[in-house]
Amino acid sequence: MIYPSIDKLLNIVDSKYKLIHIAARRSKEMSKNKNEQMKEEEYISKKNIGRALEEVENGLLTIKK
Repeated sequence: MIYPSIDKLLNIVDSKYKLIHIAARRSKEMSKNKNEQMKEEEYISKKNIGRALEEVENGLLTIKK
């Protein structure tokens, strides 16, 4: 099972394409700078892309329109 659920994330972000764009940019930022907004133990995902999606779900990323 994929965590977090795409259905929950689409309630936060209005488009699948925008969601993927946000997660990809955040994932690259995490890889490059090694900065994470949650503690290592709080993440369920091991990979940065999953961690970026978790940050979107938890409301840690601000989405500008």
